[in-house]
Amino acid sequence: MAQQHPCAHRDPGGVEMGVPAVYPPLPNPNGQAMDQERLGGGGPNHWVGNDANTLLVVATLITTLTYQLGTNIPGGYWQDTKDDHRAGDPIMRDLHRPRYWVFMGASWMGFASSMVMTLSLLVRMPVDSRNVRWSFAVAYSTLVLTFIVSQPRTHLSLDILVWVAVLAFLWFTISLRPERRAKIAQAICCGHNS
Repeated sequence: MAQQHPCAHRDPGGVEMGVPAVYPPLPNPNGQAMDQERLGGGGPNHWVGNDANTLLVVATLITTLTYQLGTNIPGGYWQDTKDDHRAGDPIMRDLHRPRYWVFMGASWMGFASSMVMTLSLLVRMPVDSRNVRWSFAVAYSTLVLTFIVSQPRTHLSLDILVWVAVLAFLWFTISLRPERRAKIAQAICCGHNS
């Protein structure tokens, strides 16, 4: 008997599937619901265990966070109008211009990527598609970039290198097969096996 993924469940048609189904399930010509693997072109689903509903919640949370970051700039806003600034202008923009533009670029990039991920999932793109995985990696990693750029007294070039490393790590991790990903997570979180 074939071993199934722990997140596998029955689709509405009653056929046992090895991966979670898309919600709402798409009917195929035979009247049965299609699973993510068939929807993705029949290749192996490396991102098994992440169904569209879960990723929609994640994308919505990232969209909310990036929106909040873009409207609540670190340092706040000038309260008065003087020679070199006007009331309502971001303080960070006037005092740390390069850091401000990296912060805003990361915020916009995260917002756009999470929106692309949301729309991709809503039009039933496969969870394992490169578009969904790439938009997730970019959106999630830009949260790290906005956080480290907002910290005072860090080198901007080092902040960008950290972001590139986080982006590469996320892409590498979500591209692995589930069993390898589990072994790496266990090694990182739990140390070596006893």
